[in-house]
Amino acid sequence: MATTFKTFLNNDVTTTRTLLHEAIPITGSIVSGTYADANIKVYTSDLFEGVYDYPYLSSSANHIFDITCGYSADSSLSGTATNATFNKDKINMYNEMAKVLSGYDVTGTIQPFDQDGDISAGGTKLKEIYVLNFARLLTKDEIKKQTFSLQVGTGSQYSTALTASFKTISDYGATNEFRVNSPAGEYGILYTGSAAVEGTGVGLLYYQAGVAIVTASVFDLSEMNSSAEVASAVLSGSDITANADALRHRINNIEFNNTTELNSTIYFCRVNHNEFNYSSNPTYLSSSQIVVKQQTSDAPVSYITTIGMYSADNELLAVAKVSEPLKKDPNNELILRVRLDY
Repeated sequence: MATTFKTFLNNDVTTTRTLLHEAIPITGSIVSGTYADANIKVYTSDLFEGVYDYPYLSSSANHIFDITCGYSADSSLSGTATNATFNKDKINMYNEMAKVLSGYDVTGTIQPFDQDGDISAGGTKLKEIYVLNFARLLTKDEIKKQTFSLQVGTGSQYSTALTASFKTISDYGATNEFRVNSPAGEYGILYTGSAAVEGTGVGLLYYQAGVAIVTASVFDLSEMNSSAEVASAVLSGSDITANADALRHRINNIEFNNTTELNSTIYFCRVNHNEFNYSSNPTYLSSSQIVVKQQTSDAPVSYITTIGMYSADNELLAVAKVSEPLKKDPNNELILRVRLDY
């Protein structure tokens, strides 16, 4: 236990913030194919389905994202569903996502998803949407801006979706062009072109929430027919699970970089020339003589091995070890840098 304490001054403590990134690839073969859908968990509520990186009954399986869909009450698809329960569920799902990600206006009405994020200016609304809700295991603290890419096939059938033309959906230009008017944090606009073009957004990506909103119109509407495998047709005519399957079978690749925010407090422990030259360890003395001194005229010397961080009432809170003992005598001074990460 320490018997001598030294108080930190204002210039002895500083804070830093470091962003760590990790590349996350999700291949279409995992989403649909490799495990014959044994990694797809369908819930009895039929409001969404979960995708795992391995058959979900396995103890080693990790949840990677959920898929759901919905449309607003004033969408042209509202009321066209063959089953009224599905219609209500899809409207409720849209409202649930919108109130969390888009928020309410001054009248308390849920704001619909806006194509360009400029909600107050009106403009085009995203009324029919598919939702990819990524697990925190993948996104960590947030998705890094301008790294998201979703490649989907636009064929009308499951069997032709990944052999027909592809569309790559990405948050182009989001490093400097993102929005902050969401209660869920920052978000960017998703585009299908090679650059951000105003008025051509096909979705929204919420970075801290880890949620991608994709409009149903991203699929080739000229290929719509009565087939149950057409994503846009399924949106209005089948339950949410069928919609999730329709989108899942069209995913060829998803990739993005996640972000881990590492906050640190750095303490500079300054040991002056006339400080800590003696040890409180009982073995430091033998018959009242300092063990490490060969002659009485020798300068006192000690070896620093541990730094203890104490509270204001001298309660030990943290301990830091140096890589090797540091010799300390009246002829030298030391500055030991202690970093606490959180």
